[in-house]
Amino acid sequence: MSEVTLLAVIGAVGCISLVAVVFRQPQQVLVRLFFAVGMLALAAEGVLGALALDTVNPKDVFYWAQLRMFAFACIPGPWLGFSITFARGEGGRSGAKWWGAVLLALIVPIILVTVFADQVFSSLPTISRVDGVYLPTGWSGSALQVCFILGGVGVLMNLERTFRASVGTIRWRLKFMVLGIGALFIVRLYTSSQALLYHGMNSFLLVLNSLVVPVACLLITRSVFREGVFAVTVYPSRTVLQRSVTVLAVGTYLLIVGALAKLVTILGGDAAFPVKAFIILLALAGLSVLLLSDRLQQQVKFFVSRHFHRPMHDHQAVWLALTEGTSSLMTTPDLARGVSRLISETFQILSVSIWVLDEDQARLGCVASTVVSESGDSEVTAFPGELRETLTQGKRPIDIDASNESGVEFLNRIHPVQFKEGGHRVCVPLVGGGRLLGLIMVGDRVQGQPYTMEEFDLLKCIADQVAANMLKLQLAQRLLLAKEMEAFQTMSTFFVHDLKNTASTLSLMLRNLPTHFEDPAFRADAVKAVGKSVERINTLISRASMLRQKLEMNFQPCNLNELIELVLDQMPKDPKLRIVRELKPQPSILLDTEQFQKVITNLVLNGWEAVDGNGEVRVTSAREGNWAVITVTDNGCGMSREFISKNLFRPFQTTKKKGIGIGMFHSKAIIEAHGGRIEALSEPGKGTTFRVLIPAEEKNV
Repeated sequence: MSEVTLLAVIGAVGCISLVAVVFRQPQQVLVRLFFAVGMLALAAEGVLGALALDTVNPKDVFYWAQLRMFAFACIPGPWLGFSITFARGEGGRSGAKWWGAVLLALIVPIILVTVFADQVFSSLPTISRVDGVYLPTGWSGSALQVCFILGGVGVLMNLERTFRASVGTIRWRLKFMVLGIGALFIVRLYTSSQALLYHGMNSFLLVLNSLVVPVACLLITRSVFREGVFAVTVYPSRTVLQRSVTVLAVGTYLLIVGALAKLVTILGGDAAFPVKAFIILLALAGLSVLLLSDRLQQQVKFFVSRHFHRPMHDHQAVWLALTEGTSSLMTTPDLARGVSRLISETFQILSVSIWVLDEDQARLGCVASTVVSESGDSEVTAFPGELRETLTQGKRPIDIDASNESGVEFLNRIHPVQFKEGGHRVCVPLVGGGRLLGLIMVGDRVQGQPYTMEEFDLLKCIADQVAANMLKLQLAQRLLLAKEMEAFQTMSTFFVHDLKNTASTLSLMLRNLPTHFEDPAFRADAVKAVGKSVERINTLISRASMLRQKLEMNFQPCNLNELIELVLDQMPKDPKLRIVRELKPQPSILLDTEQFQKVITNLVLNGWEAVDGNGEVRVTSAREGNWAVITVTDNGCGMSREFISKNLFRPFQTTKKKGIGIGMFHSKAIIEAHGGRIEALSEPGKGTTFRVLIPAEEKNV
């Protein structure tokens, strides 16, 4: 076995092994399918090319070369499909304009090597001891090389877009996949351009194709074994050619090589021209990689700052980018995502996460992170009170790894280390209006560079501006809710007035009904219809009237378990519905029993209606610290996370066919009047859990 064949076999084994490893991962089936077909085509093309070089009979060389060209035709389509779906969010819709190109890249090369198979090579190959094998191509073979060049440029462009759109740890996961495929197609662009220029393939180009496959496999292998490489999602810009390094590099290379080839032809030829063209390609590829390198950009900043005595960061440019990038954002998560990207790119930090406190400043939720993809769920955790006071008073960035202040272990837990060489982690508090609104956590800096005082000041300035924007968004949301409530109260006044008039009219009809007793059927139907209407309308009046009344609490010592038992005993009996009680001993607490009974009744009825009369509602009570906790769980239809966060506790928002959306709104008002809070956890099709927490102030009855 010759060295070329051994090299091709190693590359084929690497390709097949990667296919086997990738197909064991559960994510992104379409992406893995494109990857597998592309890798198998590379393996087949490399082995067939090596067999063509290993024989000395021109007819045998021609036979293997034709088979190699068929495998070669199967390469651009799958890899172009892979490049527009790999790590792309929204199922690859951000690259939708490329699907037509993928279809052409799959069909046109196959047509060229099958329908026009006799035009792939213009004649039998020539074999010499000095120059090796030379395979002259016909017009079909040249067209196939053009297709490959166009497909390769498309692959590199899309991978560049994906890489540019990724930040932080996500970019770290994708880097070697992009480098491996990039190296593969950069070399293939060179060999295809040379084959097109010289109207044929020689041994040097075939060996170069075989050589790059094992190298690409090693780079891709390193990326594949990085956790979550097929699970991340990024959202690149929809502008295809804007600031594209790929287009600039490939266009420059083809222009230079074309001009030099014309010059060489005029001057009489240059035997070393293919090698020179390859050096030009490597130089442009290396320049492109450096332009996209975070490490190089950071080293340039440090070099300039150290030797030319200028600030490392252009504060004016950073501030302009911050204000322009956040001025049009209307929600806290959108603001956090924009700021995390800005901080990651400005300071060359891989792990940036922004955490926001709830209104009670009791729980902390992650709203943006460069460590996980945008589609990941937000993490919520309890926030220690002593740390809140420390951060609010200090208002300065804290070096987590160097500080021994109280609460630092909590910061260590919510922002773990990704890289041992990533340097110290820093927490920047978001303080606005004298209140702690959230945290900016940064870590895993490129090369683990320490933060300077200048960078601490810049981080604090960014945090102050972000906190001011967050405070404005919160105040705007409160103003909007106040206006909605004012409009709702006005509307409910007219609503109640109209319903009262309708009820009065129906009641009058009901009193006059005996005059029509001559028709028994009419009498029965009318009495039944009017009775139901009056009952329904009076129910709506009663429930809507609650919204216009100010809640006045009459607190008395009460045994919570006895109140729950009273409510459950009054519920209608249904053999298909199981109500499970798990009531743990509770101390006597202060409650308005009349109002709080409405809360328990409403939660149990909601569970009843959610299971549609055929399921289980579980009611439990417990003690958690200084809180008495009531939990009502059902296994019914459930609710979406969006409905819970935006609509559940707002008036006139309901998922019930016959509901008017007042019960949960009224229940929340009663619970908050007791100094408590209500939490909801649900998933469509899997049921709902409500947790009511009431201060457990013990009283002797």
